[in-house]
Amino acid sequence: MIAFEVNDMTCGHCVSTITKALKATDKDAKVQIDLATHRVQVEPASADAEELAEAIKDAGYTPVSVEAGLSGAAVPGRGSCCGHCK
Repeated sequence: MIAFEVNDMTCGHCVSTITKALKATDKDAKVQIDLATHRVQVEPASADAEELAEAIKDAGYTPVSVEAGLSGAAVPGRGSCCGHCK
């Protein structure tokens, strides 16, 4: 299981966008997202952690690898990431 903290994921639209980005990178990956904790967990079928992180970045978000011990890093200066919530 590969886990990321994505603090700029703020609503259901964000969850959907990240899920689609991850599935486009690895269509058979199992994706679990907990919006309340900003946690994205992926059980990849073919992609590695770097590819998954890049997919999240390309979707416009800032993933932080939980394994790297960097969880809790806030993203300064961002309000609503997608414009659907305030």
